[in-house]
Amino acid sequence: MRRRVKKEEERGSVCQCGSGQSHSSSPNKLYVSFLCCASCSALNGCLSCKPRLFFHLELDGMRQWGTCLSSCPRGHYGVRSPHFNTCTSRYQCTHDCAFCFNENFCTRCHKDLYSLHGQCHPVCPRGFEPDVQHMQCILQVHCKVGEWSEWGPCCQKRSMRACRKGEETRTRQVLQSPSVSGDPCPHVSEFRRCMIKKRQNRRML
Repeated sequence: MRRRVKKEEERGSVCQCGSGQSHSSSPNKLYVSFLCCASCSALNGCLSCKPRLFFHLELDGMRQWGTCLSSCPRGHYGVRSPHFNTCTSRYQCTHDCAFCFNENFCTRCHKDLYSLHGQCHPVCPRGFEPDVQHMQCILQVHCKVGEWSEWGPCCQKRSMRACRKGEETRTRQVLQSPSVSGDPCPHVSEFRRCMIKKRQNRRML
């Protein structure tokens, strides 16, 4: 069994933490759980590797997954140290990027810079606004309102009783509230003067 595992490691097998043994969809990758991780997490995979193996972070969407490899994947080279062997990217991150997946995609920007689609920006581009909590640019949302309602009944106010003038109102609904930097909502109610029709008094005979 040890000889078989050794041969698989020489061929560049991928090792992950878990229980038992399973095969991936790729024919040249064998997942051997009990010989790979020195420590691991169910959420993040391998946290450290056993001797002679290289620690490598794989990007799965926005999630990073730790793996232990006998040889580093394409675009990376192995760096050995007395306590920890790692796979280092051959790509050079740009000056504004702290960590990058490759030369065109930054996973974490330097302080005071905002992330958008793998790029770093001191100010968010047009159409986006800064999310200070997560230091990323999010889509700007503008207010949207519906159509005006019909004019309401003509109502007389106390100040207008002497001249038989009143006021009628119409409104419209807010369909989409704006984001922090989005265009604010316009007024949603309007008033206009109106004339109150004279009522005829009827006397009981």
